[in-house]
Amino acid sequence: MSETPLFWAVECADGDPDFFVCMDCLNEVYRRKIPRECPDCNAISSFEAFTLASISDWGTEELISKAQHASSDDSGETQAPIDSTLAEPSSV
Repeated sequence: MSETPLFWAVECADGDPDFFVCMDCLNEVYRRKIPRECPDCNAISSFEAFTLASISDWGTEELISKAQHASSDDSGETQAPIDSTLAEPSSV
């Protein structure tokens, strides 16, 4: 049985929002990638795009800190592998 990928890469044009926040728990944020499911609340397809400035306007201190860390951690290393060639996930 093959393992389901944990993240999908998201291509963002310059100036487009490139942070994705879980709208169910408002506690997880990722830059230029979206997890298959939220690791905090297990929600699926609940991520929406925001800029770092907009997250700073309304986010909690913890969410803002996570976004800033994701922004500074753009060295190519990620928490999980990103595969931009993924096919649509199959239903179980």
